[in-house]
Amino acid sequence: MAFQNLPNPSRGVPLLQRSLARGRLGHAYLLTGDGLEELELLARTLAKTVNCQHPVRVGGVATDCCDACLSCRKIESETHADIQWVRPESKSRVVTVDQMRHLMQQIQLKPTEAACKVAIIAAADRLNAQAANAFLKTLEEPPAKSVFILLSTEPGRILETIVSRCLRLNCSGDGARPLEAAQADWLGQFGALAAGEQNSLLGRYRLLDALLQKLGEIRAQVGDTLAARSPLEKHDDLEKRLRDKWEDELTAAIEAEYRRQRAELLLLIQWWCRDVWLHTLAAGKELLRFPDMTGTDTVARRLQPHQALENLQTLEQTQRLLHSNVQEALALEVGLLKLHF
Repeated sequence: MAFQNLPNPSRGVPLLQRSLARGRLGHAYLLTGDGLEELELLARTLAKTVNCQHPVRVGGVATDCCDACLSCRKIESETHADIQWVRPESKSRVVTVDQMRHLMQQIQLKPTEAACKVAIIAAADRLNAQAANAFLKTLEEPPAKSVFILLSTEPGRILETIVSRCLRLNCSGDGARPLEAAQADWLGQFGALAAGEQNSLLGRYRLLDALLQKLGEIRAQVGDTLAARSPLEKHDDLEKRLRDKWEDELTAAIEAEYRRQRAELLLLIQWWCRDVWLHTLAAGKELLRFPDMTGTDTVARRLQPHQALENLQTLEQTQRLLHSNVQEALALEVGLLKLHF
């Protein structure tokens, strides 16, 4: 897809095109945002633009791709020899040092058919310590005719020494994103359950069941969506090594996207609990994130402010635990049993 056809262009797009128009393309970019899918689309379009055979030009300089030439089609299908993709693919869902060493070897070679070699590192926050340090050496002295594009939804987890050597573009939307209808509907149902009689253990497990059921739906949807977009769906006659690599990447990508959406869902519950806390303080309605959401005032009447505040701390702790390798169901069960309703 060309820059001009992006469905929801972020504020990073005009900055990239301005750099292209001025002939000041950086050697390394860190693109941050709310989802890897959008960031990958942007990185892919930039890779097409710098290597397009029939680009859109402004003042004689390429600022967008045609999205139709052979080079653009190869980059779209991820079969271009000079465009390297690195994604988490190990069992621990990290980018390993072996992956980065292979990338460094490839990027040092002269382009075979492109004007510029491009290395795209998706989920750069998943670089393990060895991989990050190995990459840093090349990032300090990048080879000629090469561009590195790092993508991350959690840039705070990337080594500062790497971040400082990249041009950072925030591609997320401005301000809080409005709830989608499905999210609002589910949160309303969750709030109604929480507002019911929750002193019993059975009532608390009903909340847990609602949360686990929603997470199951999210995982299934993420799997179907990413599988449909995988190059595995476009090529039947793949050699075993490449097929195994893409299968590992798909598995890791599904897990990473699921974890991101899980964190978003728990963040919604945190916002709901924050509104409960504000109700216990008799705060103004203008401070509420969901002023018309079901159940917040009902739950607040049963709690003291310190109990409502403990709920927020419990959810923050649960989020931290889920970033480690704890069992998901166990962490959520313990977290929900601690909440005051």
